[in-house]
Amino acid sequence: MGRVLDVTMTEPQARFFQLDAKYPLFCGGFGTGKTEALTLCATRDALQAPSAMIALYEPTYDLVRLILAPRMEERLTDLGIRYRYNKTENIIYTSSGSCADFVMRTLDNPARIIGYESYRAHVDEIDTLKQDQATLAWRKIIARNRQRPRGVNNPFNRVSAYTTPEGFRFAYETWVKNKKAGYEMVQAPTRTNPFLPADYIETLRASYPPQLIEAYLEGRFVNLASGTVYPDFDRKLNHSPTQILPGEPLQVGMDFNVNKMAAVVFVVRDDQPHAVAELVKVRDTPTMARLLNERFKEHGHSVTVYPDAAGQNTSSKGASVSDLTILQGAGFTVRAPSHNPRVKDRVNSVNALVLNGLGERRLRVNTDACHEFTASLEQQPYDDHGEPDKTTGHDHTNDAAGYFLHNRWPVTKPVATHAAHVPHVGR
Repeated sequence: MGRVLDVTMTEPQARFFQLDAKYPLFCGGFGTGKTEALTLCATRDALQAPSAMIALYEPTYDLVRLILAPRMEERLTDLGIRYRYNKTENIIYTSSGSCADFVMRTLDNPARIIGYESYRAHVDEIDTLKQDQATLAWRKIIARNRQRPRGVNNPFNRVSAYTTPEGFRFAYETWVKNKKAGYEMVQAPTRTNPFLPADYIETLRASYPPQLIEAYLEGRFVNLASGTVYPDFDRKLNHSPTQILPGEPLQVGMDFNVNKMAAVVFVVRDDQPHAVAELVKVRDTPTMARLLNERFKEHGHSVTVYPDAAGQNTSSKGASVSDLTILQGAGFTVRAPSHNPRVKDRVNSVNALVLNGLGERRLRVNTDACHEFTASLEQQPYDDHGEPDKTTGHDHTNDAAGYFLHNRWPVTKPVATHAAHVPHVGR
């Protein structure tokens, strides 16, 4: 008879679980249980074909280590299946003759999807990749998914995908615009999970800009890369005549570019950032440090700098010391991450402060004092690849401000639960 999965699912999860398509997609908003659906479907496949290899994919190794592997271990433990997780090989070996093994790989380097065959494959968050990279990874995964396991009558190789839609990218092109036979999609809005915390959706609306709500709450494909990068910024509605008070602590976002260094100076009041000054077209880091000292530090202001993480390398002037060392030597506090956030995350953080899904504007700009920053927020476009354009010169102050704003107010996704009882769905 074999083991039976006694599980709980939302209605979209249950529909997806029962699809017989060769290439199904679970396209869901936040909190819809995409990873839960992945582990359930992967475990079902492993129980149906005990001699097989089931392949699991995440965009990065960190996601494999922090999310996918622990969730699979939890699933196997709940079923009473003994296993051994080889972290070097990234393979979960089961010791039960009733369950297949699981190989876990990443999507960030498609060229490394080699050296094994799988019977079924499950791909998480493929839409977070650039479209050409996602296309290459998908083709590699399909090519690997050719195993014919022993003891399986009429074997059916299948590759399943699970993602939040990220605009009109790979998932849209593959399952909607250029849909082929075998490609079927289940869309899952956040509201379909009845066991979410009561304030979950409201928290998302407060954390994300309006243009992302359709994608991240409804699971819909919407254009996230057209027009201007900060479409809701309004020089009147986001304006504030804020002036720096004597001795007030200053927060400075900074971008490094030779002869085009930029800094945007903020004060924080009532947990709202107010842009009150800017320094643009500065030659190099020593000059920037001198200007910040003369204008602010020597007048009694503490200065905390949130710089481009690339400043940990050599200085913008080409000296042997890093930009960050220069800033620290000038007496500033430096808050620098080990690496920059993803451009998309930084842009989303700024846009959520410009205007969130609840209609609140938290980013305030003294447009009389920050002419360049104001113009850049209004005018920076996307390029042909869907990335913020860097050819118009509007990127410098936006990047500088974004390093600080993302550091202090990153977009956050509240923790969700999964559920809606659908008992004994399995073999």
